[in-house]
Amino acid sequence: MSKIFYKNSIFYKKHLDSLFKKKQQKNENSVSLVFLIIKICFSVLAIISLIKLGYSSKVRLTRLREIQDSFLYEKYRFNVLTSRFDDLFSSEGEQRFMKDQDQIISRDIIRVIWR
Repeated sequence: MSKIFYKNSIFYKKHLDSLFKKKQQKNENSVSLVFLIIKICFSVLAIISLIKLGYSSKVRLTRLREIQDSFLYEKYRFNVLTSRFDDLFSSEGEQRFMKDQDQIISRDIIRVIWR
């Protein structure tokens, strides 16, 4: 009877070992699956963040270009007006100013030029 019990206990232990290994493998697989899902979520989050960062950088660069273009246009206008103002105080600047005014006044209007 002791031999049968011994054989049964060895068989029982082997059975328990195989069940324990299967359960352990199942737990490892579930933990690996959870970590894989977490890695995928972080990867998607990183990709979305990079896309948002790229878009906001593009918008910012577009706005900066618009501001730069506007600044350059205003700077050009300022230089033109400054040179025209300086020309008023040069020799015969008043006459050139009056000629420019003649060009601005339409032909249907009576012109009075004071000299």
